[in-house]
Amino acid sequence: MEQEVNQFIQATGEPRRRFQPMNKIERSILHDVAEVAGLTSFSFGDDEDSRYVMVFKKEFAPSDEELDAYRRGEEWDPVRAEERRRLRELAAQQEEAELERGPTPPGPPNDYKDKYRHLIGSDAAKAAARTMEANKAYGCVCWNKTRLFENQHIFSPAVNIN
Repeated sequence: MEQEVNQFIQATGEPRRRFQPMNKIERSILHDVAEVAGLTSFSFGDDEDSRYVMVFKKEFAPSDEELDAYRRGEEWDPVRAEERRRLRELAAQQEEAELERGPTPPGPPNDYKDKYRHLIGSDAAKAAARTMEANKAYGCVCWNKTRLFENQHIFSPAVNIN
């Protein structure tokens, strides 16, 4: 491992090197060797069998976006990263412009019927109101019959009805 790290240090055109997947002990040894050599190293991968170490030269230290891409299992593409950065800046500028404009004035109050028109329709309520009839089975209880029940002492004598 030390020889591979030394070859990497001497290779001038290579800003980073990805090592083959290895077990936990080998990865920790490689991290120690890279630290002694003055390099930055990170481990990436999902499970224990596929985890690998990537070593970076100090002058080519990875950005947070680059590290996130490697953690997601993607290859780092600086062109796509620059495009994402521009899109984020554009969104931030638009948000700033909206804040400078101030809040939009509230619109006219909406009628609840307009809010639910897509559910009930516009003429369904009118048709239902025309055909609605009282159910005769329920009827009314007249006042005299309630007095009759009171006189028969159906209610508990402890309760004062007045």
